[in-house]
Amino acid sequence: MSETKRRIPWVLWPFYAVWRLVGFILEATGRLLCGLLGITLLVVGVAVSLTLVGAPLGIPLALLGLLLLLRALF
Repeated sequence: MSETKRRIPWVLWPFYAVWRLVGFILEATGRLLCGLLGITLLVVGVAVSLTLVGAPLGIPLALLGLLLLLRALF
């Protein structure tokens, strides 16, 4: 999807700048939380899968953590 470049009138530029800053902060916070949750689930999944009884739950949990971590990085 291509984004068209629009010229922002100088009167509205401060509002546009604040909107972009808030968007950047929310995106960075989301990525950070996704990465922390991914690392946590990955570690818990590996720890649970060390027991043979917990392996059916631990392996999917570790995979979910890995996917969240990859999503946060890319």
